[in-house]
Amino acid sequence: MLRLGKREFGAREPVIMAIVNRTPDSFYDRGATFADDAALARVERAVAEGAAIVDIGGVKAGPGEEVTAEEEARRTVGFVAEVRRSFPDVIISVDTWRAEVGAAVCEAGADLLNDAWGGVDPGLAEVAARYGAGLVCTHAGRAEPRTRPHRVAYDDVMADILDVTVGLAERAVALGVPRESVLIDPGHDFNKNTRHSLEATRRLDEMVATGWPVLVSLSNKDFVGETLDRPVKERLIGTLATTAVSAWLGAQVYRVHEVAETRQVLDMVASIAGHRPPATARRGLA
Repeated sequence: MLRLGKREFGAREPVIMAIVNRTPDSFYDRGATFADDAALARVERAVAEGAAIVDIGGVKAGPGEEVTAEEEARRTVGFVAEVRRSFPDVIISVDTWRAEVGAAVCEAGADLLNDAWGGVDPGLAEVAARYGAGLVCTHAGRAEPRTRPHRVAYDDVMADILDVTVGLAERAVALGVPRESVLIDPGHDFNKNTRHSLEATRRLDEMVATGWPVLVSLSNKDFVGETLDRPVKERLIGTLATTAVSAWLGAQVYRVHEVAETRQVLDMVASIAGHRPPATARRGLA
């Protein structure tokens, strides 16, 4: 059972997390949802298309202009409060590595803290425990936030992923984060080269076997682009293929840009696996 905000999800129930960037320089949408009205419209559309979670981020993952904690909070806290008022049932996640920002967004109504940089600020898990929020525990290869990988090497990338993410998850529960609200994430592209991310996908069932719900953030990432030699705006097909494989191997939560397309992929995989009946089944019965 996965419990986030007011919602509960069964072990085989796929969940979509829609990306809402409150940044002027995000790698994919280039600031398309930086303005409040555009960001709120994005939330409305994502929920209508089948997203249960919206993931609000105030700092892009890659290198760029410095964003202080105060500026990150300015971009996210008020918007979280507005989303909470406008969409009382949606699960609000905030993508941050900073404890002070985590506390501010939880005060404003956030349900989940998405720690994409792997516990670089150990206080973030303490914040999640204090507010009863969920926590995403990510493998970032012990990298500093907003840095790119350079000749990174692992003896066994999945062994390292498991060691880090399970360790972070167990620490979070020991601090008081509800066990049913903790997820683990292999951290595709985070301090990994393309071969590492491909291997992490191929061996995703090893993460699922730990019993912790697995979140994957695959959408239009560099490992997809390098694998297929496609620029950012031409990575949807590769993303959806990777999504289908991840779903077959048991991942539960999918952080995405394209909600409607992801919903169809997840529904199709669930039906093939026998976990979901077809929406209609008239063929051969008339």
